[in-house]
Amino acid sequence: MFGSTPRGVNAYAKVGLETGVTSASPHKLIVMLYDGALAAIMTAITQMKAGNVQEKGKAISKAIRIIDDGLRASLDKEVGGEIALNLDALYDYLSRRLLEANLKNDADILEEVRGLVADLRDTWNQIGGAPAPAPNQPAAMASM
Repeated sequence: MFGSTPRGVNAYAKVGLETGVTSASPHKLIVMLYDGALAAIMTAITQMKAGNVQEKGKAISKAIRIIDDGLRASLDKEVGGEIALNLDALYDYLSRRLLEANLKNDADILEEVRGLVADLRDTWNQIGGAPAPAPNQPAAMASM
């Protein structure tokens, strides 16, 4: 009756995520977006190496949506000034590189973007006073 079906697990995960989002500070929401982008990029790398074109494309599309519709859309260019403008240009670059990685099936480009997003996440955590991940721990796993 209450077996651990994938549907049930997904429902619990969704509730946990929604609860985390509604109770998160604006700073934590940005960290969550970085984490989501990193997870999607890592999935894309894995799927690319496995030759799974459809899943690779889905993961890259998800990373682009997080960057464009989450991170980039959250910028306030009037208040943020030059920093916001620079981040906007960087997010644009990241999205274009992800698209290029998808078209060329290039894992090196995905690794480049992953590194840049991980650096942004780490910097954002330092600004907010959150602990940086351990040196051997992937940035996407630091908040788990």
